Amino acid sequence: MAVTDFFAGEIATELLKTLINISRKSCLCKSSAEQLIAYIEEFLPIIQEIKYSGVELSAGRQFQLDRFSETLRQGLELCNKVLASTRWNVYRNLQLARKMEKLEKNVSRFVQGPLQGHLLADVHHLRFESTERFDRLEKSNQRLEQRLGALKIGVGSGGGGWVEEALKRAEEQDLMKWEGSLVNRVLDLAKKKVKEMVIEREDWGVVGICGIGGSGKTTLARDFCRDEQVRSYFSDRILFLTVSQSPDLQQLKAKIWGFIMGNQNFSPTSVIPQWNLQFEWSVRTRSLVVLDDVWSLPVLEGLISKIPGCKTLVVSRFKFPTIFNSTFDVELLRDDEALSLFCHSAFGQKSMPPTANENLVKQIVNECKGLPLALKVIGASLRGQSEMFWASAKNRLSRGEPICESHENNLLERMAMSINCLPNKVRECFLDLGAFPEDKKIPLDVLINMWVEIHDIDEEEAFAILVELSNKNLVTLVKDARDGDIYTSSYDISVTQHDVLRDLALHLSNRGNINERRRLLMPRREQCLPKEWDRNSDEPFNAQIVSIHTGEMNEMEWVDMKFPKAEVLILNFSSMEYFLPPFMNNMPKLRALIVINYSSDNATLENSSVFSNLVNLRSLWLEKVSVPQLSSATVPLKHLRKLSIILCRINKSLDQSVVDLPHTFPRLSELTIDHCVDLFELPSSICGMHFLKTLSITNCHNLCQLPAELGKLKCLQILRLYACPALKTLPPGICELLWLKYLDISQCVNLSCLPMGVDKMVSLEKINMRECSQIRNLPKTVVSLRSLRQVICDEELSWLWKDVEAALPHLHVQVAENYFTLDWLDE
Repeated sequence: MAVTDFFAGEIATELLKTLINISRKSCLCKSSAEQLIAYIEEFLPIIQEIKYSGVELSAGRQFQLDRFSETLRQGLELCNKVLASTRWNVYRNLQLARKMEKLEKNVSRFVQGPLQGHLLADVHHLRFESTERFDRLEKSNQRLEQRLGALKIGVGSGGGGWVEEALKRAEEQDLMKWEGSLVNRVLDLAKKKVKEMVIEREDWGVVGICGIGGSGKTTLARDFCRDEQVRSYFSDRILFLTVSQSPDLQQLKAKIWGFIMGNQNFSPTSVIPQWNLQFEWSVRTRSLVVLDDVWSLPVLEGLISKIPGCKTLVVSRFKFPTIFNSTFDVELLRDDEALSLFCHSAFGQKSMPPTANENLVKQIVNECKGLPLALKVIGASLRGQSEMFWASAKNRLSRGEPICESHENNLLERMAMSINCLPNKVRECFLDLGAFPEDKKIPLDVLINMWVEIHDIDEEEAFAILVELSNKNLVTLVKDARDGDIYTSSYDISVTQHDVLRDLALHLSNRGNINERRRLLMPRREQCLPKEWDRNSDEPFNAQIVSIHTGEMNEMEWVDMKFPKAEVLILNFSSMEYFLPPFMNNMPKLRALIVINYSSDNATLENSSVFSNLVNLRSLWLEKVSVPQLSSATVPLKHLRKLSIILCRINKSLDQSVVDLPHTFPRLSELTIDHCVDLFELPSSICGMHFLKTLSITNCHNLCQLPAELGKLKCLQILRLYACPALKTLPPGICELLWLKYLDISQCVNLSCLPMGVDKMVSLEKINMRECSQIRNLPKTVVSLRSLRQVICDEELSWLWKDVEAALPHLHVQVAENYFTLDWLDE
């Protein structure tokens, strides 16, 4: 299809119609849509003149125009998605903004290149007033660049340029593709040498990959595991484990032994044979265990097995000559490779642009010392900045080199420059990431809730800050492929951070007097509190964030400390029992409490009486613990807005006979219960929580009944019942939820039907019913759901909605793609 056909045909009409709808809708790209409408209306007559001129384009030029036409057709589809997205669905809008930016690049690139070279050359041969038409077409091209350049969606009116930059590069796939081609040149030789050590030497059972932080050790190890020759040699029997500075040795040993024995459910409490036990296998099966981020010899000695056929690849910053049969030392990038990686991060291309100051660029690259992570982070921080800013950065990098310190400390000092250049709130949010354990995924909800409470920002701005940190290579966003839709929960979205970047956050946070630090953090898990905390406990600690990472703690192991300004407390631990710190009684301003157990079993929390003193608590996250029983005598948590219960044992602690939920949580607006296997019935007292807006009961495989009076939740807008296979019916009372906008019943495989009175849900906008194989028909009343805009279902059920789709012109039925993953087992 030629570009002229695009503008002259029905697609042009649809595009204009869509842009008009966007301009009438209260969304962030309204002004850009109005400008594009004016542009297309002016540009259309010119293209029509070209079409009717009778000039036949050459095959090469027609091919270029056809590609441009396809780009514009995809732009029409993108506009439809923008129109369908609600303004408060931030994650979806950020994705669409990134795609708009990419569309801008593609169109502008064509306008400046092939369109002017080919299209204008053909116009030159027209016999009708060619000079005038040249002028008009060039002006139109300029207007196209200007108006598409305005399609930069920010967050709020005061978002600033950093938001635009964040959106421009959010989750950009081209970055990974290009970096892959660059890194492959470096990795190929390294991977070949590691394969020689692991595969060709049968007598070498333990091989090490060593190098400083940020040099690409883990990247090399993961690429080695993905190699077809390696996978074939080990018959895909490869186990990749992250050890870290604070490992659970028994849990890791159980995973290794279960992997070797073929029993993935092996428990840490099971009896594990001696690692050095030699015995004959009836069939010797090759297998590979990769231990990433190993820090100490005693830990490594506890994880090395001498079972025939099992080899171990160890990734570490340190060498262990008594363990390793051979070691591969990761080399830093050569000068030309370092320059290419830096240029891609700083300029968006693999070579230095003509306008750049060559000497200045090379001086900054030299300061990065060939480290890929430093090149990416520092390059991203300088992207789009002035030459004066670059010169200042070079001077700061040069001054950051202390005498007689290690290369790794030098790296921290150099990368600190990138953090200091961030806007103040973005910088503070980055430093907050040091509060979480190394090598652990951070649930997005935890971060967003924490930032909202302590930085006085809303959720939209908090997420935009996170995207900017991702764009600057300071964090990595990990998301489920299904996320990003309207009303999607952010629990399945998580954040990871490179060890060196976490070290940088700790390095910058731990400066100054310990009692005056804004963050009081434990860098790694220890058996008890740091001695420095005990020595300074006579004076109050003025920290706003307190993060503790220990094993089992009893009452006598806690230190009497005062935290008059603490607003966030993060308790990370790994144990079966945990005594909540008594100093929580001395945290009058505590607003967010995060309790996460990293052991394999749920932990029992003791000293739950401290909850009675948390009168200002607004957000509570409990993960892998037995939910403490709060009696009706507990002082109401009047300010609590969000309660998340993840991978917990509830033990009837929410039953009405134990606790009066409306009394204890009178203002709760969001309740999340996920992966709680002993939740059989949702307590009816929840129906009295009249301020509840979001109720998420997900992955609770034994939930079989919802309260009949669920309709009393008059403020409820989002109801998620994802992956509750024992649930067979929805209570009729659900139809009384007049403000409900989103209903998710996906993977409720035994649910037989929607309630008959579903037409009463007049505000319902979206239904997600993927993998609901038992639903055979729909209530006739669904045709009355005038607000319904989207239904997601399997192909087998989509035919049930055909008649409804015809009756509701705004309804879009989306057939869900099959998506299967076991990534959640990583944790």
